[in-house]
Amino acid sequence: MPLPLTTAIRPYEWGSRTALAELLGVEPTGRPQAELWAGAHPAAPSAVDGTPLDALIERDPSEMLGARSIDRFGPTLPYLLKVLAVEKPLSLQVHPTTAQARAGFAREEASGIPIDHYTRTYKDPFHKPEMVCALTDFHGLCGFRDPAETADLLEDLSVAELRPWIRTLRTEPPAGALRSVLTQMLDEASEPVQKAVEPALTGVYADIARAYPGDRGILAALLLNHVELSPGQALFLDAGVPHSYLGGLAIEVMANSDNVLRCGLTGKHIDVPELMRVVEFAPTAPHRIEPTAGHDYRTPAEEFVLTRHDLTPTSENLPTGLPQTLLCLKGEAHLTAARTLTLTRGEAAFIPAAAPTIHLTGTGTLYRVLPAIGP
Repeated sequence: MPLPLTTAIRPYEWGSRTALAELLGVEPTGRPQAELWAGAHPAAPSAVDGTPLDALIERDPSEMLGARSIDRFGPTLPYLLKVLAVEKPLSLQVHPTTAQARAGFAREEASGIPIDHYTRTYKDPFHKPEMVCALTDFHGLCGFRDPAETADLLEDLSVAELRPWIRTLRTEPPAGALRSVLTQMLDEASEPVQKAVEPALTGVYADIARAYPGDRGILAALLLNHVELSPGQALFLDAGVPHSYLGGLAIEVMANSDNVLRCGLTGKHIDVPELMRVVEFAPTAPHRIEPTAGHDYRTPAEEFVLTRHDLTPTSENLPTGLPQTLLCLKGEAHLTAARTLTLTRGEAAFIPAAAPTIHLTGTGTLYRVLPAIGP
C-alpha cells in the first residue's frame, strides 16, 4: 500500500516567506521556508507515522526498493524530491562526478573532518545530477556563456578595471580563459574590481549584488548564462556545471546526495582549490528537458525520472517493482489498492517496490518520481 509521508521543511535564508505556506495551505511562519523534502536523505528524511523513511528502508530494503533498484544503486533510495521556493539567489555552486565524490569523501573521512563540520565538502561518496521543473516563472544562472559574449557584456559595463579580463576572454582559448578569469575573480585581490563593478550592474546582476553586496560570487555570476523557465519547462544540471537559482517556485529532483562546492553568494565555506578541480571549464548552453507526450521528464541521470500527472476520474495503473515518491500540488489524488489513500495539496506518499498495482485517479496535478531504469 502507499505510505503517507510527513515531509520536512528546510528554512534556508534564501527561501520565500509565503510560497510553501500557500502551497501547503497553512499560515506563514514569518520566517524563510526554502525547500520541502520528500525522500529518505538522512539530513531530513520524510516520516511514515513518525518513523523516518530511511530507517524503514534500512529495515527491509528488498520490499521498499526492489531488486532492480538495489542492484543498480545499492540499498538506499537513489533520488530526492524537493519543492524549491526561491526568493533570494542560492549560492553559486557546482557538483562533483561520482569519481570526484568518492575520492573527496574518502580523503575527508581519512582526515577526520566531522561530517557536520562547516569545512566539510563531501558529505557522501555520490554524484548529484539534478533537474528543476518550473511551477511558476523561474530563473537562474547555468553554465558558462561563450567567453566572447561575456567579454561583450563586461565591455558594456564601461568599467576600466575589467579590461584585463575582457582581453583574456577575447584572446585565449575558451577553457583557459574561463579558468584564468574565474580564478582571478575568486581571489582576494579582485576586491577593487568588485567595488568598481557593483554600481555599474543592471538587471539580474544588480539584483544579485543587492542580495550579496561585496560577495565575489557577483563577479563569477557574470560568466554564466541567464536562463528563464516558464511553468512546465525543465532544466538539467550535470556534474561540473556552475549554477545558481535566482527566483521562483519549482520541483527539484536529484540523486540522493548532499555534495555541493560553492564559489560565492553564500556565507558558507568555500574551498577554491577543490572547486577549480571540479568545475568543467567549457561554454555550455543550458540543458533544457522537454517532457514526452506522457509528461515524463527524462534526463541522462539513471537515478530519477519525473512524471507530471494531470489527473482525471479515469483510472491509471502505476508501475510496480520500483520505489516511487508522489507529491500532490493541486486538487486531490486517490491511490487505490485494497484501500484508498487520498493526497491533497502539498501532501506526499511513498509506494514501496513490493506494493501491488496502484490505481491512480483524481482531479488536479500530481508529480511522481522513480528510478529511470528498465526491467
